[in-house]
Amino acid sequence: MSNAVSTPDRTWLKPALLGVGLLTLYRVLALHWGQLDLFVDETQYWFWGQELAFGYYSKPPMIGWVIRAFVEVGGSDAAFWVRLPAPLFHAATAVILGAIAREHIGHRAAIATALGYVTMPVITVGSTLVSTDTIMFPFLALALGGYLRLAITPSRNLALFTGAMLGLAFMSKYAAIYYVLCAGLVALALPLERLRSRDYGLILLAFLIAISPNVLWNVANGFSTLQHTMDNADWVRDPSKRAGLNITGLTEFFALQFVVMGPVLFSALLLMGWQAIRGQLTLIQVTLLLFALPIIGIVCLQALLSEAYANWAAAGTIAGVVAVMSWLIERPKWMRISFWINGTISVLLPLLTLFAGSLSFGGDRLLFERYVGLDEMSEEIFTIARDTGQKDIVAFNRDLLANLFYTAKGRDFTIYAGPFEGRAPHHYALKHAFDGMAETVLFIEKEGRSPPCPSDTAIEIESPNGSYQDRVYIAYVLDGACLK
Repeated sequence: MSNAVSTPDRTWLKPALLGVGLLTLYRVLALHWGQLDLFVDETQYWFWGQELAFGYYSKPPMIGWVIRAFVEVGGSDAAFWVRLPAPLFHAATAVILGAIAREHIGHRAAIATALGYVTMPVITVGSTLVSTDTIMFPFLALALGGYLRLAITPSRNLALFTGAMLGLAFMSKYAAIYYVLCAGLVALALPLERLRSRDYGLILLAFLIAISPNVLWNVANGFSTLQHTMDNADWVRDPSKRAGLNITGLTEFFALQFVVMGPVLFSALLLMGWQAIRGQLTLIQVTLLLFALPIIGIVCLQALLSEAYANWAAAGTIAGVVAVMSWLIERPKWMRISFWINGTISVLLPLLTLFAGSLSFGGDRLLFERYVGLDEMSEEIFTIARDTGQKDIVAFNRDLLANLFYTAKGRDFTIYAGPFEGRAPHHYALKHAFDGMAETVLFIEKEGRSPPCPSDTAIEIESPNGSYQDRVYIAYVLDGACLK
């Protein structure tokens, strides 16, 4: 059984809510006044919300639904409303994890966990840019809490709730499936944390019911999202890519985990893993580690065999931060150092976004150049479209298409993805490929790449400072028939 604390005590909640609430308010205000344009992934998620479905090209549907709900409440498609779910969802996750720590560890661990989670660098970034991890986290935390409580008190309703929450986490990001593997490892390694067979069955039933709409959508759409997921793990699709080991990629991914959680937290997580092997941790700490370290290990393998982005193991931070803070409360010096490092990043990053349009780190390179100039680029294209009398705009580039669809809303322009052969390369090609109906179109292509057919009109687009400053695009007026 878990080392549960049975005495009802909510005295942890007030200081936790105060700390989490103040930092969340600061982040919301920074979102309101920040100068970051929506990034390509964010505009894509917004666009999915305009076309509500049970699945999309590269991700399950939850993020599109959530963003749609927030922009409807706000009555605006501004970047602030698109991103507002991010700090609020992370605040909710922090409180849920605090409650888990209180139930299974104690009062001090609850406060430390809530504040430790909300100040992690990955959460600071995730509260500034909306992502699928952000939407997944509160559901995954609820699933974790449900599992841990079921190990103490078997319950049919709680098992169904746990499965449903895991299903909603999966509907947010497929990385939630890691928890199925982790639960299996817990059952094998820790008999005292093993659930009753009936509870496992109920969890699985609720999970399958929750994810069934997305499964059916994938069946109807050629397993689009599954195909994209396999593209990310390209060594699975193409065994020849396993010929060489990517030691550099593994090293970079592993090193970045010290940035994701913060250097003290990740170091502590690794040390706890060693102590678990030596039998020096409590049962609940080992259980939490089994919901964290295997996820990091799996993505390390992916990085070794191909490549992996720093956030691909983010699901491991949910249980990981509860485990680590339960360990650090007995080591207050290191906990203070961790809060100083991560807390400084939590305050500094939102502040810097207020000056994203001018803040540089040398020469003319903006610090946030990936998130600046995107809307301006779309405006340049719209100006050329008006000047040439074109209402239909076609492009192949996913980045351009993402922002064009976002900025074109409410205007008299129709955006299309260029025609393609074989499997659609992105959502816009899958759902909004050029239909060949327009007589002429404004076609946007990168300099050095020839248009599909000759054009008498070729206009160089003035690339704004920021994301596009090193890329030159040309606008061509083309006969629509040549794009069929």
